Amino acid sequence: MDYRRPLLAATLGNAIEYYDNALFGLLAAFLARAFFDFKDPNTALLATYATFITSYAIRPVAGLLLGRLADLHGHRSVLILTINLMTLGTFCIGLLPTYSAVGIWSPLLLVLCRAMQGIGASAEFTVATSYALEHGPANRQHYLVGWCIAATNLGPLIASLVAIMATWAYGDAFFRSGAWRVPFLLSAPIGLLAFYLRTQIKEDGLLHSRSAADKKFARVPLFLALRGHWSTVAKVIALGAGQRVGTFCIQTYFLTALIRHGFGASMAMFASILICLIGAPANVLGGLLADKIGGRHVLIGGFAIYAAVTVPLFSVLGISVPLAILGIVICSLMNNIVAPPLSHAYIMSFPRAVRGAAAALNFNVGTALIGATAPLFATFLVARTGSEVAFGWYMAALCLVSFATAAVAYPRQLDRGAAE
Repeated sequence: MDYRRPLLAATLGNAIEYYDNALFGLLAAFLARAFFDFKDPNTALLATYATFITSYAIRPVAGLLLGRLADLHGHRSVLILTINLMTLGTFCIGLLPTYSAVGIWSPLLLVLCRAMQGIGASAEFTVATSYALEHGPANRQHYLVGWCIAATNLGPLIASLVAIMATWAYGDAFFRSGAWRVPFLLSAPIGLLAFYLRTQIKEDGLLHSRSAADKKFARVPLFLALRGHWSTVAKVIALGAGQRVGTFCIQTYFLTALIRHGFGASMAMFASILICLIGAPANVLGGLLADKIGGRHVLIGGFAIYAAVTVPLFSVLGISVPLAILGIVICSLMNNIVAPPLSHAYIMSFPRAVRGAAAALNFNVGTALIGATAPLFATFLVARTGSEVAFGWYMAALCLVSFATAAVAYPRQLDRGAAE
């Protein structure tokens, strides 16, 4: 079977997941006006962001359950479910009645749509990437992961361009005309294409195996099945600590910092698009490099450089636009180059029988505990010290944690090849 078709089926779903999230953030101010009835616009915006967080709150449990479903019944059923949930959740936001039409039902329906997106996204990346890896050549594993992650940069890029074009085309009438709905509705065509490709997948779970041992293992309860893999889960979470913080820092903190230093919203939007443009090719480059010299060596070298440059990068944020953009570009390059070997480790550190559950568990727990808390730590440290550099030291420390883990605790099965 040609690996390009499974890769396309995987990357389309990853692109939709990150298109959804980016779109919600980009249009948060308009969603706040449409779905909430607070006289203070800041309160409405906070309520909108709280709705955004609900999709992350349910991911660890949902991802664990869907990952186990992928282990037992195969990739096909889970990938069809995740793409349908994500696409339907996004599309329905574009159809929801506003607060002025149905009152309190409007924000409740918005929360329901975000919950659908969150459940779908909880296992989308890990299960889709696992499927691409298991149907790809052994000597191009990191390269395939690089393309899967590149799609997570293309999704926000498309969302940014669609939002800019829509707001430019409609101008002041963007909200009043209901044009804010159009970007959400545009998720349907890509979702339908991904759905069609995923219906062509053959079931490959334990319950479909001809092996008696596989069928016997399928009857083992989830947490008993994961017994013996908890130390590996902890290792790969530590392995990705620096990149987790870096991702949230690039996506949110740097852009907010630019505005706080007076560079303006237009400069922040330019930086957001630039980050996505840099990210996709850097992902593919990181994958090619990891296939050539090994994922472990890319992580050791990458996190050593990342730790060394982080504090200087934070120190130039408020000096000038060129220096701030240069710092963001360097951070984005490092973050995206180490991403392919990291994601490969998140998934392929585990045997096929528990790969879906274990990968979704470590991916979502790492994101929730380390990545999602990064903006909170950043705000706290800057408020206490009055300096951006304080958070730079925090991020550098986590990059050193990742460096040390790659150097002395890199999962042994990755050195031997993918676990089977």
